[in-house]
Amino acid sequence: MNDKALSRVDTVSAGLLVLWAGAALGFAFLLAPVAFKVLPSRDLAGQVIGATLRRLDFASWFAFGIPLALSYGARWLEEVKEEGIGPLRLWSAAAMVSLLICLASSTIITPKIQEIRARMKAPIESLAPGDPDLLAHHKAHGVSRQLLALRVLLALALAAGTATLPKTKAA
Repeated sequence: MNDKALSRVDTVSAGLLVLWAGAALGFAFLLAPVAFKVLPSRDLAGQVIGATLRRLDFASWFAFGIPLALSYGARWLEEVKEEGIGPLRLWSAAAMVSLLICLASSTIITPKIQEIRARMKAPIESLAPGDPDLLAHHKAHGVSRQLLALRVLLALALAAGTATLPKTKAA
């Protein structure tokens, strides 16, 4: 694989990462606020947002996994090496962290929110401010938002980082 082919692979990787980051930002800044404003209840808006977030979580596996396989995998096959801790190792470590965050979000946080919502005996807006389920929901929701923001930042950093990845074998 020559330098031009590696550059194309990196462009595809960056494109996937930016596409997912754009979808996540659209979700956070467009869809979620509009759903809570337009839909008749917070409970219904939460159901719509929850279903959308599950799909966004699923897409994040591809958005981070495919670039890792393409950009790191191509260099591994070409036996591109670097001395010490260079851009390739840092980039692949950040991609792995992103996938770990995807795992936490998909298998721990989102199911926990669903479990809490299923336990609630009334719509979320009718619960008392000190209700244990409401407090647990707010805590899990806050962690979910933080993980989404962190993944967006990592996606943008990884997309920008593809420009620094080595394109040739070390001598």
